Amino acid sequence: MKKNKDKLKIIRKKIDATDVQITKLLNKRAYFAKQTSQFKSQKVYDPKREKEVIKKISKNNTGPLNKKDLENIYTEILSICRTIQKPKTISYLGPTGSHTQEAADKKFGTLSEKIPSKTIKDVFLSVEQKEADFGIVPLENSIEGPVGETLDEFLISPVKIVGEFSRKIKHSLLSKQKDINKIKTIYSHPQALAQSKRWIANNVPDAALKESPSTSEAAKLASKNSMSASLSPEVCSKIYNLNILHDSVNDDKNNTTIFIVISRDHEEVAILKNTKVSIVFTLPDKPGSLFECLKPLKAHNLNLTKIQSRPSRKIQWDYNFFVDILVGSKVEETKRGLEKIKKIASYFKILGAY
Repeated sequence: MKKNKDKLKIIRKKIDATDVQITKLLNKRAYFAKQTSQFKSQKVYDPKREKEVIKKISKNNTGPLNKKDLENIYTEILSICRTIQKPKTISYLGPTGSHTQEAADKKFGTLSEKIPSKTIKDVFLSVEQKEADFGIVPLENSIEGPVGETLDEFLISPVKIVGEFSRKIKHSLLSKQKDINKIKTIYSHPQALAQSKRWIANNVPDAALKESPSTSEAAKLASKNSMSASLSPEVCSKIYNLNILHDSVNDDKNNTTIFIVISRDHEEVAILKNTKVSIVFTLPDKPGSLFECLKPLKAHNLNLTKIQSRPSRKIQWDYNFFVDILVGSKVEETKRGLEKIKKIASYFKILGAY
């Protein structure tokens, strides 16, 4: 027994010594990060650079920490270093406990200052009006497709996309009620309701479905009525004092949402190597116009990874087309291709290069 205690004591001394080394190295990293701020102008957040940092760390990892563990640790380290350089405020689709807040914590770390916004439009407005440096909004879901409200805001907002990332999404059924058979109403965001429609039909077929601006707002509404429930992140059960009636109601367990980081940047969008460019354009009213707009991409052998149409709401059967292009090493070809589309389209806008 004494032998084991002696071994444990030795190991703990090594841990203490390692902690001292880690502390010194973290402070050293923070010192260098602070030095870089004088060369960055206002751009403290550099998603491309941060992606490279995490990629290098993962490549050199020998365990026992796995890739996800390291990403979580470095997300916090990078967040703290950004705060040391210049504190940043992030607006997200709230209230507290939403999937978008979880995404914001993942991207910017839990220590960054965050502002909950009631709607996606409010997130855009907070960034436009400089109440927040960045905004986090959902862009697309693997089951239900694009988030229309987000796409529509880009047509009227000057903000730009400066980053994107994806997260697996899990909805839980939460309620003051303990008996699922007594649930009369289920609140949630339209996307969450759509992502769980089969489960709802099989388990609570008679419940009325009511839309809310966010999954966390749904939990807030459910907390006010014992006969109602919400589809929300599990963390909302603690925030709003709700019971977890079922911890996963997704129809698809691989349910994933792409979130984007938006920022108001008055500089011209820089198209760089190994970035993605997002654009939106409207077609002129003549036959073959979509083909003509896409032809420059083919001519320059550019990789179009996504094209989505959405009604413009200005003229009946008039559509906006949202397109993503991978730049790779073809920077000049991308620029020339975009210039050609701009000349052909009746409306054209670069949403971001990131």
